[in-house]
Amino acid sequence: MPSQSQVAYDVVELDLPDAPSAPYARITLDNPDRRNALSYAVLDQLQAALDRAADDDVRAVVLAADGPAFCSGADLTEALADGMTRSARRLAEVLRALLALPKPVVARVHGPVRAGGIGLVAACDVAISADSITYAFTEARLALAPAVISLAVLPRMTPRAASRTFLTGAPFTAADAAAWGLVTRTVPLDDLDAEVTAVLAGLAAGDPQGLAATKELLNADALARFDAHVDDAVATSAKLFGSEPAHAAMAKVLKR
Repeated sequence: MPSQSQVAYDVVELDLPDAPSAPYARITLDNPDRRNALSYAVLDQLQAALDRAADDDVRAVVLAADGPAFCSGADLTEALADGMTRSARRLAEVLRALLALPKPVVARVHGPVRAGGIGLVAACDVAISADSITYAFTEARLALAPAVISLAVLPRMTPRAASRTFLTGAPFTAADAAAWGLVTRTVPLDDLDAEVTAVLAGLAAGDPQGLAATKELLNADALARFDAHVDDAVATSAKLFGSEPAHAAMAKVLKR
């Protein structure tokens, strides 16, 4: 397993004229050669970054990624070799951490998102997406199901949209993602940073206590549902990833 950091963490000062200091944490998925696939190492480093952001004196968190893709979902090479029991549990912990973090989290989505990566986007409080990219829940095509990420996705998406996208696995546009509640807003890629900055400026006007209490209010139902179903979701994910049909499907994808 690679030892180098695959998740970068920086504290950035938001430069607002005639306003007090408003630093934010920027957490960046930084394994572009693997399209930021969610290996256990990436998830472990992501959890550590979220823990650090919770303790740091920052007003908000931006979740971003480097490379052509935002996140391609589970690391299929790792899943095929080692199964998904540990990674499914760690993914659940990361999603819960995003929902429960006492600071708002803004997703900056610049490139395509697949499967588990959509769970990360859904768990963020605000998601700003480039309008040219696509999303897809590809699990059913690999003899899997979006079990763990459904805990973050289903509170966001409309039921009919979730049924269509989960079952078909077909890509859908950023405009669809916004219409169905998965992302907050879509903008041209060149405007992505300006829109994220505008969201951060709005958050900077909030008091930290007020932001934390408001986020807790907004996510209370999602967290209650999450905690009630997480063990079953993790068990389902691990069982499906360990099945013969899933192994055959993943091996076929990896041979491409």
